[in-house]
This record gives sequence, C-alpha cells and structure tokens, in this order.
Amino acid sequence: MLRTLRIKNLALVEDLTWELGPGYNVITGETGAGKSILIGALELVLGERADRTRLRSGADSATVEAVFDVQDLRIPLADWLEENGLEPCEDGRLVLKRTVTASGLNRQFVNGTPTTLAVLKRLGDWLVDIHGPHDHQSLLQPGRQLDLLDAYGGLQELRTRFAQACQERARLEQQRAALAMDEAAHARQVDLLRHQVREITEARLQPEEEETLPALHQRLSNAARLLQLSRAALDLLSESESSILQQAGVMGRALQELQRLDPAAREFVESHARAVEQWRALREDLSRYADRLELDPERLQEVEQRLDLIHSLKRKYGRTVAEVLAFGEQARRQLETLEQREAELARLQAAIAQVDQTLRALGAELTERRRKVIPGLTRAVGRQLEDLGFRQSHFEVQLESELDAWTAGPPPAPTGFDRIEFLFAPNPGEPPRPLRAIASSGELARVMLALKTVLAAQDEIPVLVFDEVDANVGGETAHAVGAKMREIAAHRQVLCVTHLPQVAAAASHHWVVRKSVRQGRTVSELEPLEASARVEELARMLGGRTEEALRHAAALLESAQGGRPRSAARNR
Repeated sequence: MLRTLRIKNLALVEDLTWELGPGYNVITGETGAGKSILIGALELVLGERADRTRLRSGADSATVEAVFDVQDLRIPLADWLEENGLEPCEDGRLVLKRTVTASGLNRQFVNGTPTTLAVLKRLGDWLVDIHGPHDHQSLLQPGRQLDLLDAYGGLQELRTRFAQACQERARLEQQRAALAMDEAAHARQVDLLRHQVREITEARLQPEEEETLPALHQRLSNAARLLQLSRAALDLLSESESSILQQAGVMGRALQELQRLDPAAREFVESHARAVEQWRALREDLSRYADRLELDPERLQEVEQRLDLIHSLKRKYGRTVAEVLAFGEQARRQLETLEQREAELARLQAAIAQVDQTLRALGAELTERRRKVIPGLTRAVGRQLEDLGFRQSHFEVQLESELDAWTAGPPPAPTGFDRIEFLFAPNPGEPPRPLRAIASSGELARVMLALKTVLAAQDEIPVLVFDEVDANVGGETAHAVGAKMREIAAHRQVLCVTHLPQVAAAASHHWVVRKSVRQGRTVSELEPLEASARVEELARMLGGRTEEALRHAAALLESAQGGRPRSAARNR
C-alpha cells in the first residue's frame, strides 16, 4: 500500500506530505482546488511523462517522493531490485523519488539509488492502477484481461504447466537448430572440432608446465654463463693461491698464536673455525651446482618448442593451460554429438513431438476451462454494472483460440492458444465493443469498478486509484459506487477523487483539498477530516451548509459507514 506521498513545488503545491491509511481513502474539494495535482504527482513518481510547465512558479525543480509498504507484495521484488542494481527495501518499505527541473534534467531514484524512467514505470505497473482521464489502466490490455480471467477461474497452476512445456520445447528446438545444418556446414564443423581435439590431445598438456618450463628454460638458456660464474666463485673460494680458504689458513695460524699468548682470545679462534666450515660448505654446494649445469643446446631447443606450443594453444583456446584443457573437453563432447547427429536429431524430434502433444493437451484443457469460467465472470460483472447504473448494458468476454489451426512449431504465447477481449455495450441496441474503444471516461471508470469489485480478491496490484468515477452518476447509483469502492478496499488500498457525497461518505479516510493565499501566493493544502468537519464537507457537496444539509450529511455518513459515524484518519 501507499504509505506516504510527498510533493514539493508542483503546480499549486509548495510542500505537502500525505500520509495515507489502509482501505478506502477519498479526496474531495472545490473544483480547481488541486485534487488533480495529487493524482498527477503519483503518476509522475511512477514514471509518467514530466511536464516542466507544472513546476511551481519561481521554483527551479519539483520533487515527488512515494513510500510503499511492500511486505505483502506477491511479486519477487527483492530479486528484481537486485537484478537491476538497486538497494533492497528496508523494513518492507520501497521508496521512489522523482525530481523534475526547469532545465529539463530529470532524475529518479529507487531506495536512494539513481535509476532509469523505465524502472519506475515497471514498478508503477506492479504497484498502482489508475483509472480515470489519465490512463494507467492495465485492464485495457488483452493480456492483462487473460491474466484476470485465469485468476478468477483458478487456472494459474494449469497455465504454469503450459508455460513450462513451452520452455522445454524452446530448449529442445534450440538444440535441434544447432544440429540442423547442411551437409557441407556439418562436415566443416566436424573437421574443425576433430582438429581442435587432436591438437589439444596430442600436446599432452600438464597444468604444472606453466610454472616449471619457464624456470627450466631460463636455466638452460643461461647455462654457459652460470657455469662461468660458479667456476669463478670456486676459484676465488679455494683454487687460486690467494683464495679465501688459503688466506683463512694464514689467519687461523695468527689467531692460534694470539690465543697462546692470551687465552681470552679463544672466542676469535672459535669464530674463525665456524667461518672456515661455512666457506667449505659453500665450496661443496657450488661444486655440485656446477656439475649439474647442462650445456645442452638440443634440450634447450626442445623446451623452447614446448613453450611455443603451449603459447600457441593458449592464444587459440584459453588464457591458461587449464582453460585449454577445458576447451578440449567441451570440443570432444560437441564432436561426439555431431558424429551421432542423425541419432541425436531423431531423439530431439521425438522429444519435441512428445512436448507438442503435451502442449496440445494442456492448451485444449485451458481453452475448455476458460470457456466454462467466462459465463460466471460475465454474470458477476453484469450484476455489478446493474448496481452502478447500467441496467440495460451488456458485458461479455470474447475468446478466440488458435489451437485448431496449430499443427507444430512454437505456440503463440506461454499463456496458451487463446486470445480474449472484454467487450461492453453501455446502451441497448449497440454492439459490444472492446473496453479500450469506450470513449466516455465515466463509463470506462464504472466498468473498471465493476471488474475490480469482482476480481478484487485475485488482482495483485495493491493500490487502485479512481478519478472521475462519478461522471454522469447520481442517485442510487452514487450509493452503489461508494459501496463498490468500500468492497474493493477490503482487499486493496483505494484512492478516489470524487464530487459525490455518497461516494465520499463510504470512505474510511476522508481528505479535503483547499486553496489558500499565503504571503500573496496561492497554495493547495490537504487536510484530514474528523467527524464533524467531515459532515460539513459532505454538506457542502450536497449543496450547502444549511441545517437540513448537515442533517442529511450526518445521516448519509452514518448509513455509508454501516450505521455508525467514522472519522477520517489524521496525518501521522
């Protein structure tokens, strides 16, 4: 439900915060007071076209922010927000914001994250259905009408099975298309895969080669220099007449004489002995290292060729040896499939034929059950239309099926083979026409109200907005409109702009829009009405605040509220 709507600098609104209640919310006020601004602001934050001329005079920008409670929303909103890079909802609240500037630079946000207008529109389709002169009417779309017919008839599970069969057929068809190539293309593909598999297999790659071969190559390519350096080090260490170990012997004799003359010098003799031991160990290690060095040009050439082969394979098939090996395995599996193409094609064809049988059976069942549901829906909607003043109108649901014409191939849609259209004739003698062809917004709004009343328990859009539902309505029909609003509000939050006191009296929460002048500027303001103020507003709508009108208003309010007066909710 819509919790809060805040509007800044839009038309006559300077700064308005509207905190709505659950159930049925009604907005009344004098003509021109600014009621349409509220609906326009809601449309704006739900992604409708921005009109810079609606900015308040003197303001550089206008902002609308809406907070929705989405805890009971049935769609997978959390996953959708994550997929679109948007922040998750906190405490089950979705925050939408739209800013329109005089320069034309508009911005929109979802839970504080900048987003696109398309994202706002998508959320608007899920959250709010607006009926009135500004179309935001999902029920006009044949696809949406089909959804509601199936929801009314409890056909969702059957539809899901049909959609799953469609997905399975598409998957099988994709596999078949990958195999269904001409012979020349098939031969080329097989030759390519055989070459790739053979090239990777014959290389006998080992994952550790990426690390061991470069190190081996470096040693082999520098073997002569390494041998030269190690031998030079050995010569300095022990081979030459002035080598380190020769000099160490002279030093040792000197330190022995030093110790003989001064026993305290023993530590120098011990340090010298340890140093000589380390030099001798170094000599042995260097000697073994020099013996291991290979001056083998052929081995070096082999390693270089191996490295060139690995680099060539990596350029073709992957960044690493592991990726090359994975590519080879995938190519091997593809090759096996292509080499068995005829058998695989036959298998896929049989599987597709089986799925087609399932689609035909499920599609026929869907069509049959829809035909059985339609009479109940038309009767229920017809009764609601009678209550709303269309005593000689005609409502019907037209169903056209493509099942008989379907032989093979993908079905028309994952919803089945049927197309439906809601048709309506408001006056006797007129042929019924599609709802989208109805010219009168008042007629259309009341038809929508009848449909919403019947389908309220199935429709998943949580917020319904009705504007001008009272066009050309009066008397008992006006009472019926109010009752229908209240009936729908048992399942959804309802917002209604009305000029009829009978419609307003049925609301759980009553708001009035008034114009005032502050500091020489006209401002539209929104006020919640308590019981006595609400009676006065209803009396005004009845034609005046006379004693008779006030008594009539009080009686009207008590009757519409089920025999006891109720007050409107306050702003919180």
